Amino acid sequence: MDCLDIFKQDDMTKNVKGQEICTLDGSVDKHGRPAVRGKTGAWFAGILILVNQGLATLAFFGVGVNMVLFLTRVIGQDNAEAANSVSKWTGTVYIFSLLGAFLSDSYWGRYKTCAIFQAIFVLGLVSLSLSSYIFLVKPDGCGDEETPCGSHSTVQIGLFYLSIYLIALGNGGYQPNIATFGADQFDEEDPKEGHSKVAFFSYFYLALNLGSLFSNTILGYFEDKGMWALGFWASAGSATLALGLFLVGTPRYRHFTPKGNPLSRFCQVVVAASLKWKVEMPQNGYDLYEVDDGKACSNNGSRKILHTQGFKFLDRAAIITSKECTDLQDKGSNNPWWVCPVTQVEEVKCILRLLPIWLCTILYSVAFTQMASLFVEQGAAMKTTIASFHIPPASMSSFDILSVAAFIFIYRRVLDPLVASLRKSPKGLTELQRMGIGLIIAIMAMVAAGTVEHFRLKYASKTCANCDGSSSLSIFWQVPQYVLVGASEVFMYVGQLEFFNSQAPDGLKSFGSALCMTSISLGNYVSSLLVTIVMKISTKDEMPGWIPGNLNRGHLDNFYFLLAVLTAADFVVYIICAKWYKYIKFQGINSMGDKNGSQGNDLRV
Repeated sequence: MDCLDIFKQDDMTKNVKGQEICTLDGSVDKHGRPAVRGKTGAWFAGILILVNQGLATLAFFGVGVNMVLFLTRVIGQDNAEAANSVSKWTGTVYIFSLLGAFLSDSYWGRYKTCAIFQAIFVLGLVSLSLSSYIFLVKPDGCGDEETPCGSHSTVQIGLFYLSIYLIALGNGGYQPNIATFGADQFDEEDPKEGHSKVAFFSYFYLALNLGSLFSNTILGYFEDKGMWALGFWASAGSATLALGLFLVGTPRYRHFTPKGNPLSRFCQVVVAASLKWKVEMPQNGYDLYEVDDGKACSNNGSRKILHTQGFKFLDRAAIITSKECTDLQDKGSNNPWWVCPVTQVEEVKCILRLLPIWLCTILYSVAFTQMASLFVEQGAAMKTTIASFHIPPASMSSFDILSVAAFIFIYRRVLDPLVASLRKSPKGLTELQRMGIGLIIAIMAMVAAGTVEHFRLKYASKTCANCDGSSSLSIFWQVPQYVLVGASEVFMYVGQLEFFNSQAPDGLKSFGSALCMTSISLGNYVSSLLVTIVMKISTKDEMPGWIPGNLNRGHLDNFYFLLAVLTAADFVVYIICAKWYKYIKFQGINSMGDKNGSQGNDLRV
């Protein structure tokens, strides 16, 4: 059934003259026809994707959370070798996220990419479960704290590494696309669905955290007791169920067609601008070349982007010389390496403007990654028992997850409506403002962690500064720092997902989501480098450094305070970058939902 191009402005979802209303953002159904708003997408598809994300995250962290223990207890690696193996594996996951984003944006589309990489993910988990059950966890029950496992052949070790890198490939290729695909189910040019699209990112991050909560507690407990095969089979079952639910929604999904290779489009603009470096620039953007076919740019099928000031050198790529004008009149086409439409030039500008914001998020990720490393080591040096019950230090991350859930509710139901009412605007805090708030809360988290460590050292010095015994300070003093990290995630990572999704050009939406993952990856690497530098500088003849094996002899509090200072400096740079940033503006509507397409930064005071 054909969709109407004309509809009532105040009632976009009702049928007019018996015909159904299509989405306005260019999405299509599984047959490639314009998507009907009432029969595709919205929360039916969105909820399936949220459940899929929760189950897939449970499966992934069911393997990742205890991999270092599996490598030491089952495979037989020492601590340093195991930590190095896990770092390489984790880094590979994020590298594969760039591969998945590239294939999605360029050739396969998000639905096909998600389905293929999820199937690879399931294959890797099943292979790991089988190899663990048949070959690796032998004798039965080995791999706990007491019973070592036997030796393994080269083939068995090779099968193990093949399995975990299939998991890395599957999860890495899937992750940056599923968030964007979920957002695709909501038409941002419809006021109601546009609001739901913003809410989707918050619920998506909540689903991710709830999935990891189950892995970190229930599955982590069984694996710690040596029931590795059971834990891996549970992960495989969860991933299989996730894939099944994803495929169930196939008839209801909305799709965006891939836009072609973004690397070639990027290079075309740079080459065309360089070839015309002597050409005189026009006084304004109205004299620059743009295709004339409604809202779509014929070069890649994406929406037109309005011309913006800045990076004026690149505008030369859209200048039409007399020779190119003749070619357009005679042949009806142009050489894309000589002249590019304004939309293609603006795509390059968008990426260049996003990079400084992205770089500022890396140092936040350095602070965030301490939760999985130094926070755990700090907790292990504290009193971890209540009566006779032992509290695993890693389980304190549950407070982070509960904090994420609480602050998502507080933001969505209280803070955002309050700010919107005060501003008398439908939009509350903007994405850039929320990311800035996330940086501020991260500074508070590092100060809280440093303060707790300062008092922990005081308590430890009263007993035995040089012994390995834990401090009498309760591990529950760590709760504030975990809660603050959780709150900062809601503002930083959810805001980051929304920001990169809305500000990336149509042909690079999955790449925008991949930027979030690479930020976390680089945060891990920078954290490792920073620890190495700090230890080299702080270690002297009689001083073991700030972060020694026995924390009672070190000064971990100084490292936390250093991170607070670095994050504060990063916040200052971020403010400058956010003030400088200009929004992408599509023809007819910009990313702020402003129909007049006005420009400006998103860090209003």
